[in-house]
Amino acid sequence: MQQYEIVIVLTPLLSEETAKEAIAKYSKVLTDGGAEIVQEDNWGLRKLAYPIQKKTTGYYHLTEFKAPGELINKLEVELRRDERVLRFLTIALDKHAIAYNEKKRSGAFNKKPAAKAEDAN
Repeated sequence: MQQYEIVIVLTPLLSEETAKEAIAKYSKVLTDGGAEIVQEDNWGLRKLAYPIQKKTTGYYHLTEFKAPGELINKLEVELRRDERVLRFLTIALDKHAIAYNEKKRSGAFNKKPAAKAEDAN
């Protein structure tokens, strides 16, 4: 199974509960299709880089998962049919991206170097 990452941008007109329900629907499509969800990250309401359908903000949600390739087409068809979805992007991760995501999840990038903190004292 290949590892993928998908970012979904939902319309800002939704309530937070409705946005969570929409994301839950797509998570269910993945799990029902045999995918294993590695990580989900809700980025919340953010400003868009450019207006989409006259909207300047959107609910962002990132999901990292392992799935068979056939499932991606089914998921993307569901996303295209949903009028709540402004944009989505699915990316197949290579070994370097998988290693980077694992380091990011473990907190390797958020740690402050201990040696520099001691030098400052």
